[in-house]
Amino acid sequence: MLYWDPVPHIDDALRSLAHPPRFGGRFAERNELNVPGPFYAAGTDNCWVGRLHAPRHILYGDSHEHYSEFVFRQPRDPGELRAVLRGMADDPTIGWARDGDAHWTPALVREWWRDRGRVRDWLTAKYPLCAASDREEERELATGLHDYLTYLDGELATDLRAYLYFLDHGAAPSDEERLPAL
Repeated sequence: MLYWDPVPHIDDALRSLAHPPRFGGRFAERNELNVPGPFYAAGTDNCWVGRLHAPRHILYGDSHEHYSEFVFRQPRDPGELRAVLRGMADDPTIGWARDGDAHWTPALVREWWRDRGRVRDWLTAKYPLCAASDREEERELATGLHDYLTYLDGELATDLRAYLYFLDHGAAPSDEERLPAL
């Protein structure tokens, strides 16, 4: 499956969590390090806990005045969805959002992709600092930074092309569908 739409599964996943997140992030305030998709962070408080639950999806970044959390990989199945939602649950500022599909357009996705060099620059600058840190949590963060960089240089292009198809057609592409260009 080229694209899994998590939105129809959010309410069920939220009910399965003892402590579900609350959503209040606004798209206009989203962290530019978020990858396009239904979930994003906008003004989250970095409690350094998101990666405890969703290490393949959530990172911390200093693209604003302070470290804040963001989504670097959208969930691809119900288990990943629950992990992402659990990773969002401890944010005291209620800065996460789940309405990205209502805001992302094919033009905005392509613009984000065209400007991905700023994300790559941030990742490559931040990685050596975290990897060499004396603090264990920063060395763990380096693992996530490397994961995001690998994703950015690899599978993300196909994932975004499938998301573009979804935005254009309101349905996931089949394996035989021709995906739009980025």
